[in-house]
Amino acid sequence: MTGAYTVREAVADEDREACFAVRREVFVEEQGVPAEIEYDTYDATAVHVLAVRADGVPLGTGRLLHGADATVKTGADASVGSLGRLAVAGAARGLGVGAALVRAIEDAARERGLTAVDLHAQTHALGFYERLGYVAYGGEFPDAGIPHRAMRRVL
Repeated sequence: MTGAYTVREAVADEDREACFAVRREVFVEEQGVPAEIEYDTYDATAVHVLAVRADGVPLGTGRLLHGADATVKTGADASVGSLGRLAVAGAARGLGVGAALVRAIEDAARERGLTAVDLHAQTHALGFYERLGYVAYGGEFPDAGIPHRAMRRVL
């Protein structure tokens, strides 16, 4: 338990639906990302993590791509995972949920024998990821019309 919430891998169907609901709230509704690009084929094979309040309300989510799925985003390096779709519900921001989700994704990466985790951070979130040990590399690029930078943390 992390404060008033827990973080776990989302394996049950209802957990995965809760992950998708948080992503819909944050990316589709708040940030205007088209739903047709928010959900993709990687969702079927990704490791999803979910933060839930003690009463079952979903607070946040993220996912880890690994193996062949990750190589598309990590420069063809199968030893590097790809953290993505990190989203924290508006009411849960400032509670440490995002950091707890990142650490859970890193734990899942270690369990799968990965040596590093890459991510594409929205530029406004660079400081958040830097505080967690991620280092930006390469230039800024748009993703869904939002400026991003690539980042990596060696595990």
